[in-house]
Order: sequence, then C-alpha cells, then structure tokens
Amino acid sequence: MSEEFKRLERNLISKGAIIDYYQDTMQIPNGNIVKWDLIDHKGAAAALPVREDGKILMVKQYRNALERYTLEIPAGGLQSADEPTRDAAARELEEETGYKANELTMLISIYTTVAFCNEKIDIYLARNLKKSCQNLDEDEYIDVYAMELDELVQMIYDGKIQDSKTVSAIMAYKNLLADEKA
Repeated sequence: MSEEFKRLERNLISKGAIIDYYQDTMQIPNGNIVKWDLIDHKGAAAALPVREDGKILMVKQYRNALERYTLEIPAGGLQSADEPTRDAAARELEEETGYKANELTMLISIYTTVAFCNEKIDIYLARNLKKSCQNLDEDEYIDVYAMELDELVQMIYDGKIQDSKTVSAIMAYKNLLADEKA
C-alpha cells in the first residue's frame, strides 16, 4: 500500500502508572483528518515455565479489566523501556511462581492489541527450573498450578484461557515440541 498516513499532532490525555493515553490527529490517505487513540506501554515480558516432568506452571490471578480470575503464564511490565526483556521475564517468573529458570530462551514476541496499543511482550521458554521463593507485589494475589500441555490447549479451545500472551505461548510451545519430534 503506497498511501501515506501522517500524524499531525499527538496529545497526552492522561499519564498512568502502567500506560499513557494519547490522542493522535491523523491525516489519512484520502485527505481526511481523524482522531485516533493510542495507549503507550513501555513493554512487558513473560515466561512459559516448564518443569522437568513436562508440566507447565500457570498463575491464577484476579484481573480488574475482566472482573474475573484468569489463568495465565507469569508476566509483567518492564521497569524501564530499556530493561532487557530476558531480565524482566526471569524476575517475573521468580516473583510470581517462586521458581528460577537456569535456561531462558526466546519463544515468541507479540503485540497484544495493535489497533490502539503498542504493548509488546517478549515471551521466553523457561526450563531447568529451581525452587526459589515467591515474592509478590503488595497488590498481587496469585495461586500457582502445574498443568499438562494438552489440558491447557483444550482450555484454549474451550474458551477458558483467552489471554493473548498465554494463548500465544502455549500454542508456540506446542508447535516447538512438534518440530523437535519431527
């Protein structure tokens, strides 16, 4: 597509603890001027922790945006835009599950909501886990479960797991295992 979009103005509407909300004034290819929302996020990292027995560690926590509990892989925002995502994934893994990984390898990178948000999450495969100590933030209440991959895949298809980073991680891991067996 050779048409160009041109940002004419970007206004900060609200600065938050996790995100900043902007409104962009854009000129679109037909010449019209439109307003678009942008949620600016400094990025995040996650880990898909796999124990030696093949079970995957999952965290259950309350999510205010959905007004319910969700089952997810451990994840969290970067402390600064230049923090290495591998370091953040390792930190969040230990904080939320109480395990450290002696092996962290990149699994997949995703943008969570491309229509209005620039949040990027790098997801790492965490293997060779060693028990450590869970160290939750003061506003976190997390339960940890060890689950079979097939069970998690079925939960995705049943609509019980809908979190994009978790769905992406589980399906990428399933594909990786299939490639390793081929």
